[in-house]
Amino acid sequence: MNPNIFLAFFAFVSISLLSLSCSNDGNTSNTNSENVAQLQDAIIQGTWKITRFIEDGVNQTSNFNGFNFTFNTNGTVLATNGSTSINGTWSTNVSSSGTPKFVLNFNISNGPFDEISEDWNIESVSSTLIDLKHVSGGDGSIDLLLFIKN
Repeated sequence: MNPNIFLAFFAFVSISLLSLSCSNDGNTSNTNSENVAQLQDAIIQGTWKITRFIEDGVNQTSNFNGFNFTFNTNGTVLATNGSTSINGTWSTNVSSSGTPKFVLNFNISNGPFDEISEDWNIESVSSTLIDLKHVSGGDGSIDLLLFIKN
């Protein structure tokens, strides 16, 4: 067998196998929709607290000490610490790029509740934990937010 033909055949088979191993199985949107559905089901059960909020590499979790968050089925959220109550809204969606999102908005122009008013990427969800990440469209900085069920 001609060595050039053998090399061409070997290259063709290798590229074919490589392309098959990299193919998308089509389950990405199902997984993302399942993450959204799981968050929607979990978040309306009980009250939640923030156990991690890191903005631009700075731990700001203490700004939410004592606050409990109640997420209602109508898309409203109430954060209260006994003396202060802050109303907001929440929603979920899957972005056009397929990323599951949790959108939190407290309509406050400054302070810690303004800082968590973002469209968060849903990293992981369970019945007791909601792990979120936000990547800034401006400078690419990363913020992390973790809710734990009380």
